[in-house]
Amino acid sequence: MLEVSDRDPAPGEIRVAVEAASVNGFDVAVAAGRVWDSMPAEFPVVLGRDFAGTVEQVGEGVTALAVGDRVVGTIQGPSLGPGAMAERVIASPSSLARIPSGVSAEQAAAIGLAGSTAYQILTTLDVGTADVLLVSGATGGVGAFAVQLASAAGAVVIATALPGETTDALLKLGATHVVDFSGDVAAQIRAIAPDGVNKILHAAGDARELVELLAPGGHLASLLGANAEMLGRDDVTVSPVFAHVTAERLTYLLDEVASGRLDVPVVASYPLEKAAEAMVAFREIGVGKVLVSVS
Repeated sequence: MLEVSDRDPAPGEIRVAVEAASVNGFDVAVAAGRVWDSMPAEFPVVLGRDFAGTVEQVGEGVTALAVGDRVVGTIQGPSLGPGAMAERVIASPSSLARIPSGVSAEQAAAIGLAGSTAYQILTTLDVGTADVLLVSGATGGVGAFAVQLASAAGAVVIATALPGETTDALLKLGATHVVDFSGDVAAQIRAIAPDGVNKILHAAGDARELVELLAPGGHLASLLGANAEMLGRDDVTVSPVFAHVTAERLTYLLDEVASGRLDVPVVASYPLEKAAEAMVAFREIGVGKVLVSVS
């Protein structure tokens, strides 16, 4: 493992002793070298964005949190640098949420980026009881949370997956229908919704094909940068969504977990010294989150 010296928190900062970190697709992209040309880096670069742990030290002027508080957060910013797959992280108190009683560090860490993004994109789509929502990319971390949140909002949820265990997992999470993304997706969707769906969450797949499944007046929100000009339809709304985690979103999701209304599907956890294995596992799982356990 790489040894990086700890530092004391500066005024307005806190230091968190990390208990668990979550693996996200972004971490895999960094490890594979796919973002190095587009993001500046502060070396040494440490992987991991989501973390949960205990406040270990507070900087001058910090009053919102105290030593011993259990917190969760996500490292954000335009550059690569210190990450969550470490024994300690430095963070701003305003970016953190307290972990409620009954929620484990593992559950909290798994929510971070994926859960917040799901909540954000469903808010953009304004999903409710009158909606038929297609979640393209339902087996990813964002999709698994989005299926649950949309189902709880009363929408009919159509999820994409491969037949077998992933289909079963999505149905348990609240999907109304699951279609095989390796087959003729359009035909399967039309069999369920002949007039098309009115909302689409685009987390995977070709947006140009998906938008043809959208009924006039419908709304597609894309995590992959799709926009109205690219998709060529003037009778629907297309919204690119850029993920941003806030303490308020984390607090809402943690409360949903604490109440039992939101499930956190953690499928595997690896110790810090085996973080590389966690990255491999992330690419091989069906539905669920992979964690790195630090302490």
